[in-house]
Amino acid sequence: MLLRTSTLLLRTLREDPADAELASHKLLVRAGFIRRAAPGGFTWLPLGLRVLKKVERIVREEMDAIGAQEVHFPALLPKEPYEATGRWEEYGPNLLRLKDRRGADFLLAPTHEEMFTLLVKDQCSSYKDLPLSLYQVQTKFRDEARPRAGLLRGREFVMKDSYSFDVDDAGLEKAYQRHREAYVRIFDRLGLEYVIVSAVSGAMGGSASEEFLHPSPQGEDTFVRSAGGYAANVEAVTTVAPEPVSWDDAPAAVVLDTPDTPTIESLVAVSNALHPRDDRPWEAADTLKNVIVLLRHPDGTAEPLAVGVPGDREVDTKRLEAAVSPAAVEPFDEAQFAQHPELVKGYIGPGGLGLRTTGEGETATTTGIRYLVDPRVAPGTAWVTGADQPGKHVFGLVAGRDFTADGTIDVAEVRDGDPAPDGSGPLETARGMEMGHIFQLGRKYAEALDLKVLDENGKLVTVTMGSYGVGVSRAVAAIAEAGHDELGLVWPRSVAPVDVHVVVAGKDAEVVAAGEKLAADLVAAGLDVLLDDRPRVSPGVKFKDAELVGVPTIVTLGKRLSEGVVEVRDRATGERADVAVDDAAQHLVALVRG
Repeated sequence: MLLRTSTLLLRTLREDPADAELASHKLLVRAGFIRRAAPGGFTWLPLGLRVLKKVERIVREEMDAIGAQEVHFPALLPKEPYEATGRWEEYGPNLLRLKDRRGADFLLAPTHEEMFTLLVKDQCSSYKDLPLSLYQVQTKFRDEARPRAGLLRGREFVMKDSYSFDVDDAGLEKAYQRHREAYVRIFDRLGLEYVIVSAVSGAMGGSASEEFLHPSPQGEDTFVRSAGGYAANVEAVTTVAPEPVSWDDAPAAVVLDTPDTPTIESLVAVSNALHPRDDRPWEAADTLKNVIVLLRHPDGTAEPLAVGVPGDREVDTKRLEAAVSPAAVEPFDEAQFAQHPELVKGYIGPGGLGLRTTGEGETATTTGIRYLVDPRVAPGTAWVTGADQPGKHVFGLVAGRDFTADGTIDVAEVRDGDPAPDGSGPLETARGMEMGHIFQLGRKYAEALDLKVLDENGKLVTVTMGSYGVGVSRAVAAIAEAGHDELGLVWPRSVAPVDVHVVVAGKDAEVVAAGEKLAADLVAAGLDVLLDDRPRVSPGVKFKDAELVGVPTIVTLGKRLSEGVVEVRDRATGERADVAVDDAAQHLVALVRG
């Protein structure tokens, strides 16, 4: 195919768009690949759409290769299936809900588990119909509160979602591995660096879950990895808890004055000044910080929750949200504190939460607030924590002896150097962009929607499912984020909008004719070509546009054509080579086809 810049809908910009923060967002707009249509929504222009379709083609080829069959559902869906699985409420404000003219409830689908399940229920009745894998490439929707980062975090996005259906768990495991291997091939072909990490399932449900993350400082996800091969999304990291210790020789807890110590930093300073230890100075890790949040459940009810973590660590919001999902986490504000006068801000301890303490020799009144602690708060460990009185803390409060929490919750921040759960060494944190996510859903959706088939013995069994997603439009942005320099975009050949960018850098009829002939020869050989044939545009502007657009191979026909040569430039490396004009077509075809 031949695209002519003179007629192509391509308007490049020299300045960054005002609302763009990331390089991918800036460059995709400036290079004329996308245009903002609404907050979180973009129009795909001709060059951008060509890149998107190439990503889709790679995804389709690899899905077809594992025997998955493509279908296509509507994006506008009825409420009832999502209500049956509980996700009408569980999705919360990110779900775009609407009513038709008759008042019936609909949604713009963020995913299609329910619809795939109902389709298989309608079409399949026997184990002979399984195993089955279905997929679609479709536009999805979510009502992002603050859509930003261009294609990486919008309200409308293109995704491939696929689903496997099997009679038993052994079949699910095989389907999961087939999809996992297909994803490896997909991201290899896209030229994206990726790390496969353990993950949590969230609103999707299910058991085994892994993410394909593209390491990037601009990523919204934090993950960890060890030199020994452990890798996990930060939400899925489990803390290596200490072994319980005996408290037989532990001294009794005591309440001491700690004036003006509402923060951990001030508590440590005052403790060392007024109540020094004999062996070493007090540290933040010796303290137990109790954080109160409000959980908003999908049905609208609210529940206060107290979380105890070592004072040298913060509660990681993402880890907490994942741990309490589908409930949403809200701040515990002044109005909430007013309803719980037993909670003294800055001095909250297990006693104020209704848990037994011995510091005052009394039993506190139960508040009804659930109290969950970090796994490091193991039985026998001693802590400095709030005494539920202004200006006072309890010293030597022993877990298991003096207080017992309602359970554990693994939501403290993960740090560089923390031990990997599998013993493979210290952890290193990094940022990444989620490009794919695979789940072993199990029977959650099949049970909710009554998807059963007859097994070999004629008995009805519930089908087990897997769910597998790839962010197609997100991949375009991730490739742009990873592949650019100070001049513009640098596309890998697998997804570049065209194979060769031919720049006619002269007005002479001979140069123009040579450019037309070279472009025609390349198209005849099966290549896609962008020919910059604009007659009244300077060579300098054409060169800048070629660098901005980022086609892997740029050919310039200019003054040296009189010497019988054209310049072939590699956009990624900047390497230039003079090639005889008569050999140029053959040289370029060989270059493109490797």
